[in-house]
Amino acid sequence: MQTGKINVQTENIFPIIKKFLYSDHEIFLRELISNAVDATQKLRMLASRDQFKGELGDLTIEVEADREKKTLVIRDRGIGMTAEEVERYINQIAFSSAEEFLAKFKGKSESDAAAIIGHFGLGFYSSFMVAERVEIFTKTYKKGAGTKAVHWSCDGSPDYQLEECDKTSRGTEIVLHIAEDSLEFLEEERILGLLRKYCKFLPVPIRFGEEKKYEKVEGEKDEQGNDKYEYSTRPRIINQTDPAWKKKPADLNDEDYRDFYRELYPMSFEDPLFHIHLNVDYPFNLTGILYFPKVKKNMEVQRDKIQLYANQVFVTDQVEGIVPDFLTLLHGVLDSPDIPLNVSRSYLQSDASVKKISNHIMKKVADKLEDIFRNDREQFEKKWDDIRVFIVYGMLAEEKFYERAEKFALVKNVDGKFFTLEEYALHIRGQQEDKDKKVVWLYASDPKAQHAFISKARERGYDILLMDGPLDNHFINLLEQKLENARFARVDADTPDKLIPREEEVPARLSPEEQERLRPWIEEVVEKERFHVVFENLSEEEFPMLITRPEFMRRMREMSAIGGMSFYGDLPETFNLVVNSNHPLVAGLIKQEDEAVRSGLIRQLRDLALLSQHLLEGEALTAFIQRSVELAGAGQVPEGKE
Repeated sequence: MQTGKINVQTENIFPIIKKFLYSDHEIFLRELISNAVDATQKLRMLASRDQFKGELGDLTIEVEADREKKTLVIRDRGIGMTAEEVERYINQIAFSSAEEFLAKFKGKSESDAAAIIGHFGLGFYSSFMVAERVEIFTKTYKKGAGTKAVHWSCDGSPDYQLEECDKTSRGTEIVLHIAEDSLEFLEEERILGLLRKYCKFLPVPIRFGEEKKYEKVEGEKDEQGNDKYEYSTRPRIINQTDPAWKKKPADLNDEDYRDFYRELYPMSFEDPLFHIHLNVDYPFNLTGILYFPKVKKNMEVQRDKIQLYANQVFVTDQVEGIVPDFLTLLHGVLDSPDIPLNVSRSYLQSDASVKKISNHIMKKVADKLEDIFRNDREQFEKKWDDIRVFIVYGMLAEEKFYERAEKFALVKNVDGKFFTLEEYALHIRGQQEDKDKKVVWLYASDPKAQHAFISKARERGYDILLMDGPLDNHFINLLEQKLENARFARVDADTPDKLIPREEEVPARLSPEEQERLRPWIEEVVEKERFHVVFENLSEEEFPMLITRPEFMRRMREMSAIGGMSFYGDLPETFNLVVNSNHPLVAGLIKQEDEAVRSGLIRQLRDLALLSQHLLEGEALTAFIQRSVELAGAGQVPEGKE
């Protein structure tokens, strides 16, 4: 028997491994099974090259838990190791110098250490996070001298034992003697959950325990003559070794892609809109399938849905910073051997290979969207409401995506008609221009609440966009920067004649002097800190009083609310109370000598304006209703229409 010390001369590496190797101890199982898969795949490769002449046999990796013995075993039938290879790969920590690791580790924070460790091949040593002692029984596939089976044992100190053993079958068996503080990893459900999380799509079958299935017994009937069913017990295979993303797109149909989506997200009750199958082998290796879900307005619900794999080993489903932020709204799988398995997310975010992968994915997404738009615009328009948040988010977040998306990004007017940005600019040019000859893109964010303003604008022949998405305030600002000679204005930001001035002047019923005489009477019945009284010469068909919301301040408040800023949110929302100086009721106020009657009429006109913008509530709404009843009873309410 050989004894010795693992090459750690300056200090014990094991406490460092236990403390810093991974933020989550459960990763040990992923690491050990990944090693078993690698050993199995190497044997397959050798056999394919005629460098291994023996029978491959059953290559299934086995996981066994024994609660009485407090052991967890991972067993493979891969290439195995010789005593020399154990010395090299295990005792020298997988080619890496412990001295070099410790030198780099000193003075580093936990997060920095997590990134460093990824370069040192410490996957096997993650077992010491949960085990008080680890044993290896291994026999190489090689024949000849020096190929006897060996047993390695270590109790978490630098001391180890290495001796020959009587193992007769090819491969490696790792035996973990689980520590008292980690006995959860002997529970069947805990292990099963970890295997399904990390190993669901590994390319080598993984067996853990047994499962019961209620199945029909072929050729047998029960006493009533019905098909006979019985429970059968069989080994439980955890993984699907040939997942959809590893297949050729030509070998899959739409139903195959939907089935795989349901496999990834069994709790999802909606099918995806469409998918992208990635298959790249230069300048990096990348496979995967990305799905476009129906994007809900609460975008946070959509995140953490892309599963990141390295050679079919699950790495993470938190891909923010690894792929462009807007792509995190997609669902699906990305798999690349160029993605490091054992490093922190912060390292992945700065890795050059990952950045190239990220840019390529963004390009493929843009290609797919443009292809659908060009080849089946009708279907694209039908799906637009479900994907618009995703596309708008991408255009806001990534300049390169904006350059692609401006060709297929759509806007929709309140009549439900779709336009590209270029089409819509041509549609309203000449009809909707302000005094500076800027094209005015009128929009509504709430057609029901803004119905009166929409109606008045449409009477003038104007077209109104529907911009009611959660990111549309930011998107409008971006479009004003990008589009040539364009200005956006919400339909209730001002009166139509102010938003798009008419060439002819509307004659006023009230002179400037009469307006100034009327102003203090109106200001008496409004909150001066919230409402600014403005007189305008509107058509007499317009309402006597209107509430408008100044575009700049309203937009700033709404944008700051989305961004979590507070300095606009602390300010009260301000409005313009627009008094139509050309309306007969307004003109009649000047002639009304009874102060109480005049004040009541002003309050009634004010409340009608507030009511149209859903700003009348509480005690003020009750008073308005009572006043309206009294006016109706006095016969002062003219006959109207619904």
